[in-house]
Amino acid sequence: MVLALTVCGVVVALVVVGLFVFGLRRRLIQRSGGTFDCSLRWDVPQISDTSGKGWSYGVARYNGDRVEWFRVFSYAPRPRRTLERSSIEVAGRRLPEGEEELALLSDAVILTCVHRGTRLELAMSDDALTGFLAWLEAAPPGQRVNVA
Repeated sequence: MVLALTVCGVVVALVVVGLFVFGLRRRLIQRSGGTFDCSLRWDVPQISDTSGKGWSYGVARYNGDRVEWFRVFSYAPRPRRTLERSSIEVAGRRLPEGEEELALLSDAVILTCVHRGTRLELAMSDDALTGFLAWLEAAPPGQRVNVA
């Protein structure tokens, strides 16, 4: 009986510590400001796929001429993907369709981009999309920016 209570106590303590570390990591990512909720689907085929598969929920952070994307459900301190402003080409924008509506946040808009030859999709709120497009267009003089 004592062993079972000890094991249960240890399991509960580990769950609490794990949740605390998730929260602490997110706070550290957001500490510098310039963050927004953003789902990402990497290496998307040319044909539109509305099955909802491949989306990962995350937080994106502006860092100079880069956007760093962090998975929400991860303990990694470093970004999973880094997108350079000069390498991002916007190919289009659309609303979620079919099963995508269930996989993404309710107010999401999907932005299709090409980054160094890789097609990707970013899903974010309309306000975050406005900020992202403004950030892309605010590139320093001499840099090319491709916004559709």
